[in-house]
Amino acid sequence: MNILFFLKPKSEVAFLYEDYSLRQALEKMEHYRYSAVPIINRNGNYIGTITEGDLLWYVKDMQLKNLRDTDEIPLKQVKRRWYNEPVNVQCNIEDLMLTSMNQNFVPVIDDNQTFIGIVTRRQIIKYVYDHYMESQRSVSGDDGRKDAV
Repeated sequence: MNILFFLKPKSEVAFLYEDYSLRQALEKMEHYRYSAVPIINRNGNYIGTITEGDLLWYVKDMQLKNLRDTDEIPLKQVKRRWYNEPVNVQCNIEDLMLTSMNQNFVPVIDDNQTFIGIVTRRQIIKYVYDHYMESQRSVSGDDGRKDAV
């Protein structure tokens, strides 16, 4: 199965550019209520993923006491403690599933390393669940139709 079936395209994904300020990152994550967001460069290449924890540790380590201080700090200065491994759009569903086991979402890139979207773990679990339920109906002989009374 083609993983494009699961893809949430870049146009529907909240992402950050690596040259955004720390404040812009905080505001975007707050607005979308996400705990992790992909980072790309201005060429569209996937750079990594930033988490709320990364931002919190940075604020703590730098002893920032004022939100205005975050305007001058480029996002690329913030140390990321985790790297969400991307998959190539041509990967198979098994690789996608294995990668998603350690990440809430899987960034998807093309052959030029360009970020094209994400696949969420939720989408993958739903796919597996639906196929499991379908196989159970096949085994039990229940095709979902009701007999006339």
